[in-house]
Amino acid sequence: MIPFDWVEPDTLQEAVALLDPEDTSVRPIAGGTALMLMMKAGVFTPTRLVSLAKIEKRYSEIRLDHEGVLHVGAMATLSDLEQSPHVKEHFKVIRRALRTLSNVRVRNVARVGGALAHGDPHMDLPPLFAALGASVVAIGPNGTREIPVEDLYAGYYETTLAKNELIAEAIVPPLNGAAAAYSKATSRSADDWPAVNVGVRVEMEDGRFRQLRIVVSAATEKVTRLHRTEEFLTGRKDNDRERVHQSLAIATSEVSFLSDAHGSVPYKKELLRAHLGRALIEARP
Repeated sequence: MIPFDWVEPDTLQEAVALLDPEDTSVRPIAGGTALMLMMKAGVFTPTRLVSLAKIEKRYSEIRLDHEGVLHVGAMATLSDLEQSPHVKEHFKVIRRALRTLSNVRVRNVARVGGALAHGDPHMDLPPLFAALGASVVAIGPNGTREIPVEDLYAGYYETTLAKNELIAEAIVPPLNGAAAAYSKATSRSADDWPAVNVGVRVEMEDGRFRQLRIVVSAATEKVTRLHRTEEFLTGRKDNDRERVHQSLAIATSEVSFLSDAHGSVPYKKELLRAHLGRALIEARP
């Protein structure tokens, strides 16, 4: 391995200052579960890694505010999120999703901020958080900004974060009576990278879909919200099987599928039909 510099700042602001927006070989590292694999494969060769291990402890906290909003520090591990009493009580869909996210060894090390900032469309958290209407707080040299998770991704392994911005926390709004579900298909074991994953958030009124958020990833180059499918289902009865079936066809036409080692385009289309239908059933309050 080619030698590189390793620095451990004490604050998030110091970490931001150590990043170089003009040099892509300078990267932050949190848990390192994805970055180290890229380095071992020779895909990424750093000149400097900025470790976030010693920054302020508040960025590892998970709390629920008085309005029911979940605040997840970027340095919280995936296991911290899975075991959080706030998540267990108010966001069961997150806990269920995390149980098949890689394995417990990875979840004990990987950080929420890294899982959201990495930009790999096969990640589990981005489509789920996007479906829940979550956003991230990014801190850079020019201040702080809030970015909806659905707008965080620009393409394959590309995000809308500046090279010298870091995610400080994720913010998940309360469900307030809505229901949510996450469904994914893997081509090998249950904790493998998904071939397709779907997150949905559903509000019902008198047996009809009042409001929906549907987000798909893994089969696509980035997290993708299905606006046309949402519009088609809004106002429809949830037991109208013909309409629901039609919505699955709309969803497959709305997605730009990618063929990869996890499956061909036709295969992923069928997976999306199956898992979107499953998520819509599961998400009925």
